[in-house]
Amino acid sequence: MAKVDIKTEITGNVWKIEKAVGDKVGEEEVILILESMKMEIPVSAPEDGAIIEILVAEGDTVTEGTVVARIEA
Repeated sequence: MAKVDIKTEITGNVWKIEKAVGDKVGEEEVILILESMKMEIPVSAPEDGAIIEILVAEGDTVTEGTVVARIEA
């Protein structure tokens, strides 16, 4: 099994975390939602797997390319 980093594509604030460690996720399933310039931007799983780490908390500020979670695919 491979560990896959989930990165942000935009700078923003972590508005809501939708999944928890141990949750199974499907490809393109939303893990968390960023808020940037009053828009909600979903951060999704790139492939099927299980969440093994969430590296941010709600309210955190992240920049483009920040690793916010890891899944085991």
